This record gives sequence, C-alpha cells and structure tokens, in this order.
Amino acid sequence: MTSIAGKPAGTGDTSGRAGSGDVSGPAGTGDVRPPARYPNRFRASGVKARHLRAHVLVVAWLGLALAAVAAQGALPVARWLAVHMFLLGAVTTAILIWSEHFAVALLHARIPDERRSTARLATANLAVAGLLIGVWTARPELTAVSAVLLVAAATAHLVMLVRLGRGALGGRLKPVVSYYRAATAALIAGAVLGALLATGGAGGPDRYAGLRMAHIHVTLLGWIGLPVLGTLFMLWPTVLGVRMKDRTVEVSRTVLWLAGGGLLVAGAALALGWRWAAVAGLALYAGGAALAVHLFVRTVRGNRPVSAAAAWMLATATCWLLIAVAADLAWLAARPLAAAQTGVDALLPVLLIGFVAQILIGALTYLLPVVLSSGPKDRAAVRGVLERGWLTRLVALNTGVALAALPLPDPAAATGMLLAALAAATFLALAVPVLVRSGRRLTPGAGTGTPSRHPVLWGTAAGAVLTVLAVLVANSGGGVGGRASVAGAPGAGAGTTRTVAVTLADMRIRPARIEVAAGTALRLKITNTDAQRHDLKVEDGPATPLLAQGTTRVLDLGPVTGNREAWCTLPGHRAAGMTMDIVVKDDTATGGGEHAGHTSATTDAAALDLAADFTPGWQARDAALAPAPGGTMHKVELRAVRKTVEVAPGVRQQMWTFGGTAPGPTLRGKVGDVFEVTLVNDDDESMGHGIDFHAGSLAPDRPMRTIQPGERLLYRFRAERAGAWLYHCSTAPMLQHLGNGMYGAVVIDPPGLEKIDREYLLVSSELYLGTPGSAAQVTKMRQNTPDAWVFNGIANQYAHRPLKVRTGERARFWVVAAGPADGIAFHVVGTVFDTVYKEGAHLLKPGAPGGAQVLDLAPAQGGFVETTFPEAGHYAFVDHDMRHADAGAHGMVEVSD
Repeated sequence: MTSIAGKPAGTGDTSGRAGSGDVSGPAGTGDVRPPARYPNRFRASGVKARHLRAHVLVVAWLGLALAAVAAQGALPVARWLAVHMFLLGAVTTAILIWSEHFAVALLHARIPDERRSTARLATANLAVAGLLIGVWTARPELTAVSAVLLVAAATAHLVMLVRLGRGALGGRLKPVVSYYRAATAALIAGAVLGALLATGGAGGPDRYAGLRMAHIHVTLLGWIGLPVLGTLFMLWPTVLGVRMKDRTVEVSRTVLWLAGGGLLVAGAALALGWRWAAVAGLALYAGGAALAVHLFVRTVRGNRPVSAAAAWMLATATCWLLIAVAADLAWLAARPLAAAQTGVDALLPVLLIGFVAQILIGALTYLLPVVLSSGPKDRAAVRGVLERGWLTRLVALNTGVALAALPLPDPAAATGMLLAALAAATFLALAVPVLVRSGRRLTPGAGTGTPSRHPVLWGTAAGAVLTVLAVLVANSGGGVGGRASVAGAPGAGAGTTRTVAVTLADMRIRPARIEVAAGTALRLKITNTDAQRHDLKVEDGPATPLLAQGTTRVLDLGPVTGNREAWCTLPGHRAAGMTMDIVVKDDTATGGGEHAGHTSATTDAAALDLAADFTPGWQARDAALAPAPGGTMHKVELRAVRKTVEVAPGVRQQMWTFGGTAPGPTLRGKVGDVFEVTLVNDDDESMGHGIDFHAGSLAPDRPMRTIQPGERLLYRFRAERAGAWLYHCSTAPMLQHLGNGMYGAVVIDPPGLEKIDREYLLVSSELYLGTPGSAAQVTKMRQNTPDAWVFNGIANQYAHRPLKVRTGERARFWVVAAGPADGIAFHVVGTVFDTVYKEGAHLLKPGAPGGAQVLDLAPAQGGFVETTFPEAGHYAFVDHDMRHADAGAHGMVEVSD
C-alpha cells in the first residue's frame, strides 16, 4: 500500500498527536499532503495552485463585502449585498474548497477530477453573482435561474462527497465528512428558501416571516455551522498541537445527530410557522454545539499551540456561536415568529462577524501557510505575515461584535461595526501579498512565458468581481431624499401641494394607492413603524435611506403628471407586496376633500359578487346555538390570533380574531354562573390585545388591560344578569380591533327560559376589506363605508348554506349587534314574531294579541325573537336596512315538511 501523509495507507492512526494520521504529517506541522499514488500535478504545486485560485475568490468576495459595508449610507440595499457577498461569496467558496480537501484526507480517497471541481466552484460563484444582480435589479427571472445554478452546483458537490466515501479506505475521523454532506443539503434548502423570499414566492407577511427565519437558520447554522463544528474535531487539536481525545469520534457522531437533527426540525417548523417545534429543534442544536465545545475545552493543554492567533480566533468564534444560539433560543421561546425576527436581526452581527468571519479568518490564518508554503521555513514566514498584530485585531473584532450586538445607542453600534471592519480589512491586507507571492511561484508557466492552464477559475474571479462592482457603481447614484426631477406641466392640480402620510410596516406600504390631480405637487411623509428596517423608492424619483423603527423622512416629488410606482428596495420586499401606486386622476373634483395621508374612502361592495360560489372546501359557520352546559363554573381559553379566512364568495381577508374565528367562540350560561376566561395573546405582529365582557360587572383597570404577544390574562366575572351580550377587544383603537373581527357573544339564559325546537345565534357586523390597520381601511371605518354587512362574519353565507327548520317547529333567533358602527333591524320575511326579548326584558310574549316584525338593536345590544313556520318553503332573513341586506346581511331559512 502507498503512504498517506507519511503513514501506511489505511492505518488511520490518529491516536498520537493531532496531525499524525488522517490529515497531517509530523506532529504539529499540519502538513496536509495528498496521497502519493496520484500524479505529480496533484501532489504539490497542483493542489496548492488550486487552493490559491480558490482563495483569490475568497479574498475578492471579502473585499467586495467590505466595500458594500462602506456604501450603506448611499445605497439602501448595500447591507443585504454585504451580507450575501460575505456568506454566499466568500464563505461558500471557502467551504466548497475545504470540505472537498478535508473529505479526501479524512476518507483516504482519490482526489476528484480537477476540471470538475473547478467547474463546480465556477458555477457556484457565477450563480452568486447572478443572484446579487437579479435581486438588486428586481429581475425575478435572473434570480430564479441563478438560484437553480446554485442548487445545481451544491447538488454536484453533495454527489461528489457521497462518491468519495464509496470504496475509500476511510480514516478514524471519516464521520466528519457526514457534516459536510449535511451542510450541503442545508445549502440547497437555504437557496430554495432564499429564492422564494426574493421572487415573491413566500406569500403574505405571516408566511414571509417564517420562511425568512427558516432561511437564516438553515444557512447560518446549517451550511456554515455544521461544517465548522465537524472540522473543529480535527482542526482544533491540530492547531493546538495536542492529542485528540479518545472519545472524539463518538462525540462527533452524537453532535451531528443532535445538531443536524435539531436543525432539520427547526428549519421545517419555522417554515411552517410552528414556533414551539422550532424551539425544540434549536434546543437540540444548542445541546449538540455545547457537547462539542465541552470536548474542545477538555482538549486544551498547557503547551504552546502551533498558531496562537488561529487558536484564539477559533475559540472565540465558537463561544460566539454558543451565545448566539442560546440567545436565539430564548428570544424565539418568548415571542411569536414575526416579533422574534427582531431578535434574530439583532444577533446577526454576532453570527456573521463574531462567529462566521472570525472562524474564517482563524482557519485561514492556520491553513494558508500549510497549503501555500514550500517548506517549514516558508510556512513559518507566511504564518508570521498573517499573524502580525493578531492580538490587537482579535480584541478589536470582538469588541466590535459586542458593541454592535448589545442594546446600546446608535453611535456605539456604528463604532463596533467600524472596529470589526477594520480588523477584517487588516487581515485582507496581510493575506493579499501572501496570495500574490504564492501565485507567482505556483502558477504554471510563471516566468517562462507559458500561459496558465487554468483560466476558468481566474476568469470566474474576475467576472464575479467586475459584475458585482458594476451593480454597485450603477446603482450608487440617485437622490436620497430631496426633490425629484419631474416635469411640472400645467394641469388641473397645478399650483396645489399635497402632503400624504405613508407608513411602512408588516411588509406593506400604507396607503397602497394615492390618487392626485394632474400637476399636484406631492410630498410623502414616510414613517417606518416596523421592527425591520425599510426604505421607499419612487419610480424615476427620489428614495429614502433605510429607516429604522420610528424614523420619518419626507420625499418631495414635485408636480406629478403621470402614474408612478413606489416600493421598498430591500431584496424580496417588493416581490412580497411592499409597493404603492401613485395615480393621476383626470377629474379634479374628486381630489378636493381628501385628508393628508388618506385616499378617498370608497366601497368595494360593488366588486363583491355575493351570488358567486365560495371556494371548494369552504364551510359556513354553524349558527346553531348549543344549550348552556351544566355546572356553574365555566373555564374558557381564548387566543388572540390573526387568521386569513374567506369573508365573502371568493374573497379572503386577514382578520384579527379570538380563537381563529370572527366572531369568536360563543359563551353560554345561566344567571349566577362564573366564567374564568384566560386570554392568550398569540398575535404574531407584536400587537397588544385585551378583552371586555359586557356580561360582567367589575372595575376594568386590570382585567381589561392590554397584554403583549406571549402574555396571558385571567378574566373572571359572575353573570348576574340575563341577556345577549357582546364581548370585544378592549385595546385602543377599538374601532379597528372590532372592525377587524375581535368580537363575540355571551348568552346568559333568562330564568325559566323554555326549551325550543331550534336555536340559532346571529352576530351582525360590518366588513372592511383591505390590510388590517391600513390607512385606506381605517378611513372606511371612520367614514362608515364598509364593503359589506354580514351575519357571523361572512357575507351571504346563509344564502348559500340556509338554516334548517321543519314545519310546525318553533325557532328562536338570538341576535347581537357587534357594529362597530351600525345596528340592525332583524326581520324574517314571511313570518311574524310572537316573542321579543331585548336587552334583558320581554317586550312581547306568546299569547299576547300583538306581534312584532323587527328586532331593532343598536351597536352592542342583543336579544332574541321566536316564531313558528307554518308551511314548507324558503324564508329570507335580512337586516331591514336594505343597504345592508343588499350588501351581505342576507340569509335563508329552509323549511321542510
């Protein structure tokens, strides 16, 4: 058998000092050599030249990332570019080359074909450049094609890693290669998730939050975290120059099952919006990482490490990983997904700089001298260059991370980022001369006039750098704020100025549409109320910088003479729906009475086809009212959640609900019964909620207080009086909370209430279409111009699914008017009510000579009516305000023999 790194092939001897078997040569030297049985072009200069070319790419991407960081003030998307240049460009390139290199050494496998390796790396880097350009220029087709290329390159890399293990001799640490395979699978998943986010395939704000969280975790903890943990089992003892612990292999397998399995659970759960399953998965990942760190700590000895700089950087980076995962776990456990994004965003400096950048710098500090030097003296010289000032750089980088991550004023965070950037830039300044010197020595034909035989990778490096620089240069101009250059042609609105308040939040721009008369000088007062940063760019006009939460900027568009679009430029936000239309109207009369910040309130009721069919699988709300349950104590849990439901035929709307339905669950009992209601705020948009039960009598200070997401509140009241009562959200502005579905009914039976054949409960309310809380929707609420009037939350549902009664049966209809603005005149066509009970008193009882035709209720009032249907047929019930009946407050009682 031939030898591998100075050992007989297949011995896999790693029982001595690190480096004596699978990966390196003599103890502590870290001489990573290829097997002797392969051609000479792979053995020395060939392998080293490949590493050199790959690390030129790494350094190029790092330089571009630093340039993008410096451009953040002038280029809104620069922060996103910096992150993805660093992760997808520099780190991905490094992982691709080193995972292949280590897999060959650890498995004692044949070196893969050089041309295929170069093609994989070139494809990956071209895909990254395409993704950056496609996202920034809002070209979803380019983004999608580039994502497919990246997935293809990653899949090819995964296939190569699997094939390496077939027939290979295998060494003691061959389980580490499984980390690289799992990580590559994570890269594929992360690329798919990223493409969905960037091209608008993530859907609405709720789904977007979960997919974004999944993308971040799968990429950072999977594609980067897993190979780092795996490699450290081998690299950490090698850097220290000590023996590996006997339990290293066993621990490495356990850590992979914990971290890999936990990440799989967490990623899937985040994508599906299952927060507690994600917490469980992250806990498993944290446990695996902690187990690995425990082994690394036990490996430390008192002797001097081979590279003190690399050892300290690797150790500090791993500590930051543990801190970030623990903080992430705590944040996610305490808040809904959308709110937890804020915590993850705050942890990004820790993960990107403290963990990823530092682990990359530390690993390259040790590995570049190993693979690029020609002997021990040269290795020591290269290492001396790369370690210059390492302690100062270490302190500066980690101080910067702490300042950026802690909740300190903005100047401290900016100072922290500057310190970290300077530390990284210093390493680049040291690494570039090393790469240049090695390139001159290792490039085939150097000094002979013979051209290099490896133009593909060099061309890829130049292409990636030039294309990304072109994007930065082409998009770095343009105004930030200031006045737009728009022709001020005279028009109906010439000479008038209008200021509109614009809000950025929940992946939406509100209002979504602004109508102005031609020639009107338009000013936009833009405020970001979201935890995420956003900006606003006007087509052919000015743009704001990135706005933090609570920040306001004014854009002056000048006279507007044509339709324009505005959008958030952050990658994926425009595709996810953060757009606004500015529309020029021909009729100036329609623009006179508008308030700043709102378009005219118009109803979409005419656009609703109430006679159309509901979507397949739709179910009407069961209006049947169950009898009061036994016992005198009723314990109920109500969860405040957002739910998208079909509110009219073919029309879906996000509603704010108690328990996922609007109206919420019905409570029923008898006089003297006690209700213990636990309110749980599961709202995923950082919105507070409370509750008010009209059936109870108690001081509102504490039981009706607003609670924040993740909090619980116990509301206890005794039902002292009979009636049909309203309950609703008690948080201001109550108009919006009621108007978006946060209401329900409590029925307390009057003493002696007779049993009856049929009992139904109908809660009347108004329906306001549009984004909940948006300026356009709120304007409709304030002007009392709803899109529809409904029974039990859905327009015309009982016209499509009639209530059932038999001839001769007596039916009781409980009615509660939820409003928030309109009452109801409840009428059943073809019948006369012989019983009327309103607001705690009988107005009419059976046997009286008179009858009633309508139960009239003001907002928040309730009662019931009774009647008997004499013959089979279809009896319409309506709100006898015919505007309401024609716009959805309409149903049918189907009477059969």
